[in-house]
Amino acid sequence: MSEILAAFLDAYADALRRHLAAPERDGLAEAHELGRRALVEGISLLDLTEHHFRVAKQVQIEAGEPEDTAASARPDTPLAENALEFLLQTLITLDVATRGYLDGTRRYEQQRSRADDLAGRDEFRTALVESLQDGFFVADAHGTLIEVNKAFGELTGYGATGVPYSLPHPWAIPEGPRYPDLGTEASRFVIPIQHRDGRRRWIGVSTSALVKPDGEEHIFVGTVRDVTAEHDAQARDQAANRLATALAAETTVAEVLEVGLDELRRTVGAETAVVAVWAGHAAPEVYISGTPPTGSSESTGLEPATEAILKRARLRPGRTLIAVPESTGSAEGIVAPLGETGDSALWLRFAVPRVVDAADWTLFSLLIGHLSLAVQRARNFDQARSTSLTLQRAMLGPIELPPRFSVHYEPALPPLEIGGDWYDVVPLPDGTIGVVVGDCVGRGLSAAVVMGQLRTAARALLLRGAGPAQLLSELDPVAARIPGALCTTVCAAVLDPVRGLVRYSNAGHMPPILADVDKTGRLLEGGRSVPLATFETPRRPEATTPLPPGSTLVLFTDGLVERRGEDIDEGFAKIAVTLADTAAKLPREVADSVLSALRPEGGYDDDIAMVVYRQPPEPLRLDLPARPDRLTMLRRTLTAWLSAAGVPHNMTADLVAATNEACTNSIEHAYLEGAAETDRVMLTAECDGDRVVIESTDTGTWRPRPADPGPRGRGIDMMRALTEELEIDHPGPGTRVRMSVTLPAITFPVASALRGTNNRSRGGSMQRGREAHGRL
Repeated sequence: MSEILAAFLDAYADALRRHLAAPERDGLAEAHELGRRALVEGISLLDLTEHHFRVAKQVQIEAGEPEDTAASARPDTPLAENALEFLLQTLITLDVATRGYLDGTRRYEQQRSRADDLAGRDEFRTALVESLQDGFFVADAHGTLIEVNKAFGELTGYGATGVPYSLPHPWAIPEGPRYPDLGTEASRFVIPIQHRDGRRRWIGVSTSALVKPDGEEHIFVGTVRDVTAEHDAQARDQAANRLATALAAETTVAEVLEVGLDELRRTVGAETAVVAVWAGHAAPEVYISGTPPTGSSESTGLEPATEAILKRARLRPGRTLIAVPESTGSAEGIVAPLGETGDSALWLRFAVPRVVDAADWTLFSLLIGHLSLAVQRARNFDQARSTSLTLQRAMLGPIELPPRFSVHYEPALPPLEIGGDWYDVVPLPDGTIGVVVGDCVGRGLSAAVVMGQLRTAARALLLRGAGPAQLLSELDPVAARIPGALCTTVCAAVLDPVRGLVRYSNAGHMPPILADVDKTGRLLEGGRSVPLATFETPRRPEATTPLPPGSTLVLFTDGLVERRGEDIDEGFAKIAVTLADTAAKLPREVADSVLSALRPEGGYDDDIAMVVYRQPPEPLRLDLPARPDRLTMLRRTLTAWLSAAGVPHNMTADLVAATNEACTNSIEHAYLEGAAETDRVMLTAECDGDRVVIESTDTGTWRPRPADPGPRGRGIDMMRALTEELEIDHPGPGTRVRMSVTLPAITFPVASALRGTNNRSRGGSMQRGREAHGRL
């Protein structure tokens, strides 16, 4: 018998004896505690019951009751009843524990049965989740992934053995735009990830929020699928559209490469983009976008190895892409022929070597194909433009304008630099100047052909001595024999700068506008008749109008003033108002002001030809006190007069400097005792044909030039250097300085120069050949 059992039985015997000796509630309470003790100490019911009856029998014997078994077993005696009551009170706790154990056993069996059923369900669920082709995950409310399937591991490289995956997730890309994290939002979205092996992928995520059965915690379940192919296809389309849009407005090869290489380099993430073009030269013409490396050849602007690679690449079939270096796991760059002509190649250099996958090859091929097509289109455009320029030079020829003239020519249909409108300015043997402005019906090359024939005939008639009306009359039969010349409008004029007159005749054309100094212009509406070759006219009218000194005459075609939905008189009024503020401007600046004032928001949509003429102004005469403080006013007044006379700005600066020196000499040296109020300096300036003559006169004393003028005394030398002719006369009191220059003829090109000769980009990122700071 163990010590615990012996101690318990002794305690039980003592408590039973006390209860039988004095049956009270305290004894029963002690029996209940003994029952709890028996349960805790693991006392057997058999040991307890056997010991109880032994003690009870002993107590009966001690109490003097008969020892026969029957008597001792009778339950109706007071002693037996008290003993039984004590035993039952002890067994209450054990009975409760036994029934609880049985109930627990039954519940356990039920729960085990349910658990077995749930285990079967979990196995089915696990098998179902693992069979999904899409990745599956479960995340807690904090975004930690606590369960993933096999497909998820294949997509990300992070499988079920690594859960949980807390934020930040190991597949997240820290740089770049901010995207939602898996398991943090109940929505659909697409995010980039980095696979465990380093590859970049795009996955489509679909998540839903759930609440656990206890209602206190949210979880997220979701699926992911690989959408890299779809994303790459969409990105390729967007990149191609961006490139095509950027190249759409460019018309020359230089412009196409300037814009295209910048866009291509940014799209593919290259550090440098280079195009080499062998256009019949030993050394290629090189276009660079990005930061070029150093170490290039001075003769070609390329590294020898790079030039050799590009030379080989340009001879490959179109759309061929080659990794550099070849047959390696990663590429430093890509080279490809550009176009089908075999004269150019492209190199894209990466900042660091990288793996080029199938999606990259597809993107590169698509973008380089777009760039090749744009280059070919630009070459076709340049060829058409070159043809049009050749034709224009043949039709118009270089035009050398007399002084005080300016012209403007703008065709409506690029790339042609000519159209149906024309102008001509012809100096005539008698000192007059013939001016013709015309407009053929139609646009483009066909109208230009008609224009060229009519312009040649009109010039011949002017040189033969025909006046404006006679010129138009003799052009009628010429126009009638030229297909497409019907209804051509022409305004012919003969200017007489010396007499200040203009004779003109108008065959259905826009009326010229004449503006006096600081006054609003007015229409010259005399001499009007029908367009060429429309009706037989016995005699075309002619009108004569004075040209006030300093006035401005403008002849133009209808493309300058005609607008859809706008009265043509509004255009005339704009020109007239603009001319009121241009008296002190050069004729070229007058033309610019008129064009700016009338230019529509979308630009001109018709051919424009315009001629601007400035009649010489009145002679300038100044009589000033011989004081230095009057020189500023003298310089300002002379500058304004020279501009009004159509003197170019650089010549104006020379004449003002020479005149200032002459007047300064008079003030400083002519009046030895200091200039009195009666001492004067007189200045005159006049425009005589193509010559400008300026005279400075004083009434002081002539001082001969010393043999050694010292640091000063260079004024006469400066005046002689700044003018064509210098005369100094001092016959008596006073000195006269006479300076003159010849106004240069104004040479206008027949068209704007070809664009695209400078291959340095707008932002300075693109460089051309030897213009590059670094060489490839």
